[in-house]
Amino acid sequence: MALAPSYGAPAPVPRHVAIIMDGNGRWAKARGLPRIAGHHQGVEAVRRCVQSCTDLGIGYLTIYAFSSENWKRPAAEVNDLMGLLRVYIRREVSELSRNGVRIRFIGDRGRLAADINRLIEESEEQTKANRRLTLTVAVNYGGRQEILDTVRTIARRVRAGELDPEMIDETMFGRALQTADTPDPDLVIRTSGEQRVSNFLLWQSAYAEFVFTPTLWPDFGHADLESAIREYQSRERRYGGAGG
Repeated sequence: MALAPSYGAPAPVPRHVAIIMDGNGRWAKARGLPRIAGHHQGVEAVRRCVQSCTDLGIGYLTIYAFSSENWKRPAAEVNDLMGLLRVYIRREVSELSRNGVRIRFIGDRGRLAADINRLIEESEEQTKANRRLTLTVAVNYGGRQEILDTVRTIARRVRAGELDPEMIDETMFGRALQTADTPDPDLVIRTSGEQRVSNFLLWQSAYAEFVFTPTLWPDFGHADLESAIREYQSRERRYGGAGG
């Protein structure tokens, strides 16, 4: 399915949409609720967004669920977020699989609890053959750390004599990232009005289009996604070349 910008002919939807989900805490505060209530509503927004992406024919969706910096939050909130992650995987994976969604996770799993790692591995295995949509969940993820880890991996190969430094290029580097089997995002959306990337997909989003929406993540729905896609479709992607 292709959305048509209001001013012209139909244009293709982005192949890969990445979302920085922001505003759960503010959504809850505005309603006099604890922050965890905002996170619960944020999970519902994830469900809506996954359905919208499948309806619109988007092949890849990446969501920023928990950054490596989020450990600085109060321990109670971190525990609540990890509990929500457990619930989401247990509750949603079967439905995702029935709908042809493959789920995968990126980020450092070393700090995650053993049962969460087990759930992650089981969900990835259960859905690995699905092709309708690839949902990538970034958990304990940081773009700078991913780049550093990739540099170290490549440096070890060079030291071992397995790789000529002159052979290192952007393509080879990209294949060493955690997102090696996923195309770079075409569109990055950040909710809640903030306008920064917050250490998310730093290498991969080099040529992505960014859309910043004031909508808080728990309120984000199909219309918001369509609006962001129409904004994306209205832009000329030049990848550093001259414009028309």
